[in-house]
Amino acid sequence: MRWALIKVCLAVTGMVVLAFAVPLALVVKEMASDRAFSQAERQANALGPTLSITSDREQLLQAVLSTEAGADGRMAVHLPATEDRAELEMGQVRADHEAVEIARELKHAGVIDVPGGSAFLQPFALGSGKICIVEVFVPESEVGRGVAFAWLVLAGVGIALVTGSVLVADRLGVRMTQPAERLAGAAQQLGRGSLDVRVPEEGPGELRRAAEAFNAMAGQVVELLANERELAADLSHRLRTPLTVLRLNAASLGEGTAAEQTRSAVAHLEREVDTIIRAARESRPRAGGPLLSGGCDASEVIRERMNFWAALGEDEGRAIDVAGAEEPVFVPVPRADMVAALDALLGNIFQHTPEGTAFSLDMHRSQDAVLILVSDAGPGIADPEAALTRGNDGEQDGSTGLGLDIVRQMAEATGGDVRVGSSVYGGAEIRVRIQLNGVPGDQTRRRDRRSPRRRGRPGVTSG
Repeated sequence: MRWALIKVCLAVTGMVVLAFAVPLALVVKEMASDRAFSQAERQANALGPTLSITSDREQLLQAVLSTEAGADGRMAVHLPATEDRAELEMGQVRADHEAVEIARELKHAGVIDVPGGSAFLQPFALGSGKICIVEVFVPESEVGRGVAFAWLVLAGVGIALVTGSVLVADRLGVRMTQPAERLAGAAQQLGRGSLDVRVPEEGPGELRRAAEAFNAMAGQVVELLANERELAADLSHRLRTPLTVLRLNAASLGEGTAAEQTRSAVAHLEREVDTIIRAARESRPRAGGPLLSGGCDASEVIRERMNFWAALGEDEGRAIDVAGAEEPVFVPVPRADMVAALDALLGNIFQHTPEGTAFSLDMHRSQDAVLILVSDAGPGIADPEAALTRGNDGEQDGSTGLGLDIVRQMAEATGGDVRVGSSVYGGAEIRVRIQLNGVPGDQTRRRDRRSPRRRGRPGVTSG
């Protein structure tokens, strides 16, 4: 915008300068020419009194030499022929005889071109009634004297005007573009999660109103997020009463493996509800930072959750395999979000595949991303796009889409994504890419690349 304003101002000023400078330059040149020929006319008229009283050669020669043009050798006199003498010429003659005769017949002044310049021919009437021609030579340098300097001054003035207009346009452009650039930068920061960003309300009226609207919007975003967290905490708190009843009922089941597993699951559920409440009420959006903060060891979380789900998998006769979680792998995801995402992925397998269906979890790390592949040997996912749609009201095999939506939000918060495809076991494969150096909130879709086909592992059967 700034450069566009400068270009427009430069073009307009250039057109104005040309519109005035070119005609003015021509006028200056014409004035210089008129000045030179006016001076030649004055020099010729200086001989008028002498020619009116005498035609003596000596007296005329003295009169010619007394003028500035005559002293410089630029004046000549053409006397007509008389009864006692032939036509007489005095001084340095440059005009040809034909031009002189034409001027004598026309009886008015004229200008003809001669080598090196122009000749001004002025007719005078002698006492005898005949016409005498006074010739004054005007060199080319005299005609153009001062024109180059005047043009140089005009060019300097034009350049000064253009430069001044560019400077003024630059200042105006800065005044207009800086508020716009600040507004655009603040919008980008807000998109990355910096909820404390605000824009100074200055500049032109339109930009001031835009800044006011942006600041109001940012304040509403902070308020809505706070309300959402409080709502999540309140909803989670409401689960404590039925959980208490469930825990009491589980305590009355007596002894046994199933009873112990039930009590363990209830205790774990209570811990998860407490974690959600604490996270909702304590994890406020931090000023100057993204919504996504902290991180965890993905390998540790994977091993912990796989051990948790392994007990239920063993009861249902499922073959489970884990690979790539041996070494620590730090990811920019809060531990609670990582746990929720893994539980959503593994819980979907137990909910939507028959008992005995094998599944595996593989983790691969590259320089800038971590890939988590969850594959099963179940019936697969008929409509991957619908599976990733939040709140599809059970149209996708009874799923609301909330599970995979949790996984998608976790991945996209790091700049990654989630893909649904077919596994080498014949079932579904969920590929979660967690970006290690991405911009939080960046949901740019990248070209889908197929996961490398993996060979079957011992203990995993095809469904």
